[in-house]
Amino acid sequence: MNETLVGLVSQYSPSGQEAAAVRWLVERMKALGYDQAFIDGAGNAVGVMGSGARQVVLLGHIDTVPGEIPVRVAEGVLHGRGAVDAKGALACFVDAAAGAGAPEGWQVVVIGAVGEERDSRGAYYAAERYRPEYAIIGEPNRWERVALGYKGTAWAQITTRRGQAHTAGGGKTACEAALEVWGAIRAFADAYNAGNPRVFDQVQPTLNHWDAGEGDFEQWARLKVGVRLPPALPPAAWYDRLEQVAGGVQVERLGQSITAWTCDKNTRLVRALLAGIRGAGGSPAFVYKTGTADLNIVAPVWGCPALVYGPGDSALDHTPDEKIDLGEYGQAVQVLASALGKLMQAGR
Repeated sequence: MNETLVGLVSQYSPSGQEAAAVRWLVERMKALGYDQAFIDGAGNAVGVMGSGARQVVLLGHIDTVPGEIPVRVAEGVLHGRGAVDAKGALACFVDAAAGAGAPEGWQVVVIGAVGEERDSRGAYYAAERYRPEYAIIGEPNRWERVALGYKGTAWAQITTRRGQAHTAGGGKTACEAALEVWGAIRAFADAYNAGNPRVFDQVQPTLNHWDAGEGDFEQWARLKVGVRLPPALPPAAWYDRLEQVAGGVQVERLGQSITAWTCDKNTRLVRALLAGIRGAGGSPAFVYKTGTADLNIVAPVWGCPALVYGPGDSALDHTPDEKIDLGEYGQAVQVLASALGKLMQAGR
Protein backbone atom coordinates (compact mmCIF):
# COMPACT_ATOMS: atom_id res chain seq x y z
CA MET A 1 0.00 0.00 0.00
CA ASN A 2 2.78 2.47 0.87
CA GLU A 3 5.28 1.59 -1.86
CA THR A 4 4.12 4.35 -4.21
CA LEU A 5 4.24 7.02 -1.50
CA VAL A 6 7.60 6.05 0.00
CA GLY A 7 9.18 5.59 -3.42
CA LEU A 8 7.93 8.93 -4.71
CA VAL A 9 9.02 10.85 -1.62
CA SER A 10 12.44 9.20 -1.90
CA GLN A 11 12.88 10.95 -5.26
CA TYR A 12 13.96 14.47 -4.25
CA SER A 13 12.37 16.80 -6.79
CA PRO A 14 12.43 20.54 -6.09
CA SER A 15 10.97 22.68 -8.85
CA GLY A 16 13.18 22.51 -11.91
CA GLN A 17 14.67 19.16 -10.89
CA GLU A 18 11.68 16.84 -11.30
CA ALA A 19 12.94 14.63 -14.15
CA ALA A 20 14.13 11.66 -12.07
CA ALA A 21 10.93 11.61 -10.00
CA VAL A 22 8.83 11.83 -13.16
CA ARG A 23 10.64 8.86 -14.68
CA TRP A 24 10.24 6.89 -11.46
CA LEU A 25 6.50 7.61 -11.29
CA VAL A 26 5.94 6.62 -14.91
CA GLU A 27 7.60 3.27 -14.26
CA ARG A 28 5.56 2.84 -11.08
CA MET A 29 2.31 3.43 -12.97
CA LYS A 30 3.35 0.87 -15.57
CA ALA A 31 4.02 -1.64 -12.78
CA LEU A 32 0.55 -0.96 -11.32
CA GLY A 33 -1.10 -1.90 -14.61
CA TYR A 34 -1.94 1.47 -16.13
CA ASP A 35 -2.95 1.18 -19.77
CA GLN A 36 -0.64 4.06 -20.64
CA ALA A 37 2.15 5.80 -18.74
CA PHE A 38 4.37 8.45 -20.29
CA ILE A 39 6.09 11.82 -19.97
CA ASP A 40 4.23 14.60 -21.79
CA GLY A 41 5.54 17.68 -23.56
CA ALA A 42 5.79 19.74 -20.38
CA GLY A 43 7.65 17.02 -18.49
CA ASN A 44 4.62 15.87 -16.50
CA ALA A 45 4.22 12.22 -15.51
CA VAL A 46 0.93 10.93 -16.97
CA GLY A 47 -0.87 7.63 -16.37
CA VAL A 48 -4.10 6.55 -18.05
CA MET A 49 -6.57 3.86 -17.01
CA GLY A 50 -9.22 2.93 -19.58
CA SER A 51 -9.98 4.29 -23.02
CA GLY A 52 -13.54 5.61 -22.81
CA ALA A 53 -14.73 8.97 -24.05
CA ARG A 54 -15.75 10.16 -20.58
CA GLN A 55 -12.81 11.40 -18.57
CA VAL A 56 -11.86 11.98 -14.93
CA VAL A 57 -8.59 13.85 -14.39
CA LEU A 58 -6.65 13.60 -11.13
CA LEU A 59 -4.05 16.38 -11.16
CA GLY A 60 -1.33 16.47 -8.50
CA HIS A 61 2.10 18.04 -8.52
CA ILE A 62 5.39 16.21 -8.34
CA ASP A 63 7.67 19.15 -7.53
CA THR A 64 8.45 20.40 -4.05
CA VAL A 65 10.08 23.40 -2.44
CA PRO A 66 13.85 23.09 -1.93
CA GLY A 67 15.32 21.58 1.22
CA GLU A 68 16.04 17.87 1.26
CA ILE A 69 14.82 15.99 4.34
CA PRO A 70 16.20 12.49 5.04
CA VAL A 71 13.49 9.99 4.12
CA ARG A 72 12.58 7.59 6.92
CA VAL A 73 9.61 5.74 8.35
CA ALA A 74 9.28 5.78 12.13
CA GLU A 75 6.29 4.60 14.16
CA GLY A 76 4.03 4.59 11.14
CA VAL A 77 5.00 8.09 10.00
CA LEU A 78 6.85 8.91 6.76
CA HIS A 79 9.27 11.83 6.97
CA GLY A 80 10.60 13.51 3.83
CA ARG A 81 10.33 16.53 1.58
CA GLY A 82 7.04 16.39 -0.30
CA ALA A 83 5.41 13.85 2.01
CA VAL A 84 2.67 16.42 2.59
CA ASP A 85 3.02 18.99 -0.20
CA ALA A 86 2.02 17.31 -2.30
CA LYS A 87 3.36 13.85 -3.05
CA GLY A 88 1.00 12.38 -0.48
CA ALA A 89 -1.95 13.47 -2.61
CA LEU A 90 -0.27 12.49 -5.90
CA ALA A 91 0.66 9.01 -4.67
CA CYS A 92 -2.90 8.65 -3.34
CA PHE A 93 -4.20 9.44 -6.84
CA VAL A 94 -1.90 6.85 -8.41
CA ASP A 95 -2.85 4.07 -5.97
CA ALA A 96 -6.56 4.89 -5.90
CA ALA A 97 -6.90 4.99 -9.68
CA ALA A 98 -5.05 1.67 -9.94
CA GLY A 99 -7.46 0.18 -7.42
CA ALA A 100 -10.63 1.63 -8.94
CA GLY A 101 -9.78 1.02 -12.58
CA ALA A 102 -11.96 2.52 -15.30
CA PRO A 103 -15.27 0.92 -16.34
CA GLU A 104 -16.31 0.76 -19.97
CA GLY A 105 -16.85 4.19 -21.44
CA TRP A 106 -14.52 5.91 -18.94
CA GLN A 107 -10.93 7.01 -18.76
CA VAL A 108 -9.05 8.04 -15.60
CA VAL A 109 -6.01 10.27 -16.18
CA VAL A 110 -3.49 10.82 -13.35
CA ILE A 111 -1.05 13.70 -13.85
CA GLY A 112 2.04 14.44 -11.76
CA ALA A 113 2.52 18.04 -12.81
CA VAL A 114 5.84 19.89 -12.74
CA GLY A 115 6.49 23.46 -11.65
CA GLU A 116 3.56 24.06 -9.29
CA GLU A 117 5.78 25.73 -6.70
CA ARG A 118 7.08 28.13 -9.36
CA ASP A 119 4.97 28.91 -12.41
CA SER A 120 2.51 25.97 -12.71
CA ARG A 121 3.78 25.23 -16.21
CA GLY A 122 2.70 21.61 -15.92
CA ALA A 123 -0.85 22.59 -15.04
CA TYR A 124 -1.05 25.19 -17.82
CA TYR A 125 0.03 22.52 -20.29
CA ALA A 126 -2.54 20.02 -19.02
CA ALA A 127 -5.31 22.61 -19.01
CA GLU A 128 -5.14 22.91 -22.78
CA ARG A 129 -4.96 19.17 -23.50
CA TYR A 130 -7.77 17.62 -21.49
CA ARG A 131 -11.50 18.22 -21.21
CA PRO A 132 -12.59 16.11 -18.24
CA GLU A 133 -16.08 15.53 -16.99
CA TYR A 134 -14.74 15.68 -13.42
CA ALA A 135 -11.47 16.94 -11.95
CA ILE A 136 -9.77 16.35 -8.62
CA ILE A 137 -6.71 18.40 -7.67
CA GLY A 138 -4.20 17.03 -5.18
CA GLU A 139 -3.28 19.10 -2.13
CA PRO A 140 -3.08 18.19 1.59
CA ASN A 141 -6.23 18.92 3.57
CA ARG A 142 -6.53 15.78 5.75
CA TRP A 143 -8.28 12.62 4.60
CA GLU A 144 -11.69 13.61 6.00
CA ARG A 145 -11.85 17.02 4.34
CA VAL A 146 -12.70 18.31 0.88
CA ALA A 147 -11.39 21.71 -0.20
CA LEU A 148 -13.70 23.80 -2.35
CA GLY A 149 -11.84 27.07 -2.76
CA TYR A 150 -8.39 28.61 -3.12
CA LYS A 151 -7.55 32.31 -3.14
CA GLY A 152 -5.98 34.23 -5.98
CA THR A 153 -2.63 35.97 -5.99
CA ALA A 154 -0.90 38.94 -7.60
CA TRP A 155 2.52 40.60 -7.38
CA ALA A 156 3.70 44.15 -7.89
CA GLN A 157 6.85 46.23 -7.61
CA ILE A 158 6.35 49.73 -6.24
CA THR A 159 9.08 52.34 -6.74
CA THR A 160 9.34 55.77 -5.12
CA ARG A 161 11.85 58.39 -6.29
CA ARG A 162 13.04 61.64 -4.79
CA GLY A 163 15.62 64.19 -5.83
CA GLN A 164 18.68 64.41 -3.62
CA ALA A 165 18.44 67.01 -0.86
CA HIS A 166 20.19 67.77 2.41
CA THR A 167 18.69 65.85 5.33
CA ALA A 168 18.52 69.08 7.32
CA GLY A 169 15.94 70.35 4.85
CA GLY A 170 13.23 68.15 6.31
CA GLY A 171 12.04 66.80 2.98
CA LYS A 172 10.58 63.30 2.65
CA THR A 173 13.05 60.64 1.56
CA ALA A 174 12.27 57.95 -1.00
CA CYS A 175 12.35 55.36 1.78
CA GLU A 176 9.86 57.34 3.85
CA ALA A 177 7.58 57.68 0.84
CA ALA A 178 7.76 53.93 0.25
CA LEU A 179 6.86 53.25 3.87
CA GLU A 180 3.85 55.54 3.51
CA VAL A 181 2.68 53.57 0.46
CA TRP A 182 2.99 50.29 2.37
CA GLY A 183 1.04 51.83 5.25
CA ALA A 184 -1.69 52.88 2.82
CA ILE A 185 -1.87 49.34 1.42
CA ARG A 186 -2.23 47.92 4.92
CA ALA A 187 -4.91 50.51 5.74
CA PHE A 188 -6.87 49.57 2.61
CA ALA A 189 -6.68 45.87 3.51
CA ASP A 190 -7.78 46.52 7.09
CA ALA A 191 -10.79 48.55 5.90
CA TYR A 192 -11.72 45.93 3.29
CA ASN A 193 -11.39 43.07 5.74
CA ALA A 194 -13.47 44.75 8.44
CA GLY A 195 -16.60 43.71 6.56
CA ASN A 196 -15.35 40.21 5.78
CA PRO A 197 -14.76 38.14 8.93
CA ARG A 198 -13.87 34.94 7.03
CA VAL A 199 -10.17 34.89 6.07
CA PHE A 200 -11.00 33.34 2.70
CA ASP A 201 -12.88 36.55 1.83
CA GLN A 202 -10.12 38.91 2.94
CA VAL A 203 -7.28 40.74 1.18
CA GLN A 204 -3.91 39.59 2.56
CA PRO A 205 -0.98 41.75 1.40
CA THR A 206 2.63 40.91 2.27
CA LEU A 207 5.81 42.97 1.93
CA ASN A 208 8.26 40.43 0.50
CA HIS A 209 11.28 42.54 -0.38
CA TRP A 210 12.66 46.00 0.32
CA ASP A 211 15.48 47.68 -1.59
CA ALA A 212 16.80 51.24 -1.75
CA GLY A 213 19.66 53.19 -3.25
CA GLU A 214 20.80 56.55 -4.56
CA GLY A 215 22.82 58.26 -7.24
CA ASP A 216 24.31 61.71 -7.53
CA PHE A 217 20.98 63.42 -8.08
CA GLU A 218 18.26 60.90 -7.15
CA GLN A 219 17.35 58.43 -4.43
CA TRP A 220 14.89 55.56 -4.78
CA ALA A 221 13.14 52.83 -2.78
CA ARG A 222 11.51 49.71 -4.13
CA LEU A 223 8.95 47.40 -2.55
CA LYS A 224 7.93 43.95 -3.77
CA VAL A 225 4.36 43.36 -2.62
CA GLY A 226 2.37 40.14 -2.91
CA VAL A 227 -1.28 39.68 -2.09
CA ARG A 228 -3.73 36.82 -1.56
CA LEU A 229 -7.03 37.79 -3.15
CA PRO A 230 -10.61 36.69 -2.40
CA PRO A 231 -13.10 35.78 -5.15
CA ALA A 232 -14.74 39.20 -4.86
CA LEU A 233 -11.52 41.00 -5.80
CA PRO A 234 -9.93 39.65 -9.01
CA PRO A 235 -6.37 40.70 -9.89
CA ALA A 236 -7.38 43.40 -12.39
CA ALA A 237 -9.53 45.11 -9.76
CA TRP A 238 -6.75 44.76 -7.18
CA TYR A 239 -4.20 46.43 -9.44
CA ASP A 240 -6.63 49.33 -10.02
CA ARG A 241 -7.05 49.73 -6.26
CA LEU A 242 -3.30 49.44 -5.70
CA GLU A 243 -2.55 52.23 -8.16
CA GLN A 244 -5.13 54.44 -6.44
CA VAL A 245 -3.74 53.65 -2.99
CA ALA A 246 -0.17 54.30 -4.17
CA GLY A 247 -1.19 57.81 -5.15
CA GLY A 248 0.64 58.12 -8.45
CA VAL A 249 3.76 56.25 -7.39
CA GLN A 250 5.12 53.83 -10.01
CA VAL A 251 3.42 50.40 -9.81
CA GLU A 252 4.76 47.59 -11.99
CA ARG A 253 2.81 44.35 -12.33
CA LEU A 254 4.97 41.25 -11.88
CA GLY A 255 4.54 37.72 -13.17
CA GLN A 256 1.29 35.89 -13.83
CA SER A 257 -1.58 36.88 -11.56
CA ILE A 258 -4.09 34.18 -10.59
CA THR A 259 -7.80 34.58 -9.88
CA ALA A 260 -9.42 32.93 -6.86
CA TRP A 261 -11.64 29.93 -7.53
CA THR A 262 -14.56 28.42 -5.65
CA CYS A 263 -16.00 25.01 -6.52
CA ASP A 264 -19.69 24.14 -6.63
CA LYS A 265 -20.64 22.18 -3.51
CA ASN A 266 -23.73 20.51 -5.00
CA THR A 267 -22.22 18.11 -7.55
CA ARG A 268 -22.08 14.37 -8.08
CA LEU A 269 -18.31 14.59 -7.58
CA VAL A 270 -18.60 16.17 -4.14
CA ARG A 271 -21.28 13.71 -3.10
CA ALA A 272 -19.07 10.79 -4.17
CA LEU A 273 -16.16 12.03 -2.04
CA LEU A 274 -18.39 12.64 0.96
CA ALA A 275 -19.81 9.13 0.63
CA GLY A 276 -16.29 7.74 0.41
CA ILE A 277 -15.25 9.53 3.61
CA ARG A 278 -18.32 8.34 5.48
CA GLY A 279 -17.80 4.82 4.17
CA ALA A 280 -14.29 4.84 5.66
CA GLY A 281 -15.68 5.90 9.04
CA GLY A 282 -14.93 9.61 8.76
CA SER A 283 -16.96 12.77 9.36
CA PRO A 284 -16.49 14.90 6.23
CA ALA A 285 -15.96 18.65 6.31
CA PHE A 286 -15.42 21.41 3.75
CA VAL A 287 -12.50 23.83 3.80
CA TYR A 288 -11.61 27.00 1.89
CA LYS A 289 -7.88 27.67 1.72
CA THR A 290 -5.98 30.93 1.84
CA GLY A 291 -3.28 29.67 -0.54
CA THR A 292 -3.33 29.18 -4.32
CA ALA A 293 -3.19 25.84 -6.15
CA ASP A 294 -3.30 24.36 -9.63
CA LEU A 295 -7.07 24.30 -9.14
CA ASN A 296 -7.01 28.02 -9.97
CA ILE A 297 -5.29 27.26 -13.28
CA VAL A 298 -7.28 24.33 -14.66
CA ALA A 299 -10.79 24.74 -13.23
CA PRO A 300 -11.70 27.91 -15.18
CA VAL A 301 -10.53 26.25 -18.43
CA TRP A 302 -12.16 22.88 -17.89
CA GLY A 303 -15.44 24.25 -16.55
CA CYS A 304 -16.38 20.91 -14.98
CA PRO A 305 -17.19 19.91 -11.39
CA ALA A 306 -13.94 20.02 -9.43
CA LEU A 307 -12.60 19.79 -5.89
CA VAL A 308 -9.32 19.42 -4.01
CA TYR A 309 -8.44 16.32 -2.00
CA GLY A 310 -5.40 14.77 -0.37
CA PRO A 311 -4.06 13.41 2.91
CA GLY A 312 -1.64 15.25 5.18
CA ASP A 313 -1.54 18.27 7.48
CA SER A 314 -1.09 21.42 5.40
CA ALA A 315 0.42 23.17 8.44
CA LEU A 316 3.55 21.12 7.66
CA ASP A 317 3.82 22.42 4.06
CA HIS A 318 7.36 23.65 3.27
CA THR A 319 8.58 23.03 6.85
CA PRO A 320 11.70 21.10 7.97
CA ASP A 321 9.37 18.63 9.74
CA GLU A 322 7.32 17.54 6.73
CA LYS A 323 5.75 14.15 7.46
CA ILE A 324 2.61 12.12 6.87
CA ASP A 325 0.90 9.39 8.85
CA LEU A 326 0.78 6.21 6.78
CA GLY A 327 -2.54 5.21 8.31
CA GLU A 328 -4.09 8.46 7.11
CA TYR A 329 -2.60 7.86 3.68
CA GLY A 330 -4.23 4.43 3.50
CA GLN A 331 -7.58 5.92 4.51
CA ALA A 332 -7.30 8.56 1.77
CA VAL A 333 -6.57 5.91 -0.87
CA GLN A 334 -9.60 3.93 0.29
CA VAL A 335 -11.81 7.03 0.19
CA LEU A 336 -10.71 8.08 -3.28
CA ALA A 337 -10.92 4.61 -4.82
CA SER A 338 -14.45 4.26 -3.46
CA ALA A 339 -15.43 7.73 -4.69
CA LEU A 340 -14.08 7.08 -8.18
CA GLY A 341 -16.01 3.83 -8.38
CA LYS A 342 -19.24 5.51 -7.27
CA LEU A 343 -18.70 8.44 -9.60
CA MET A 344 -18.15 6.43 -12.74
CA GLN A 345 -20.84 3.82 -11.98
CA ALA A 346 -23.41 6.50 -11.23
CA GLY A 347 -22.50 8.37 -14.40
CA ARG A 348 -22.94 5.42 -16.76
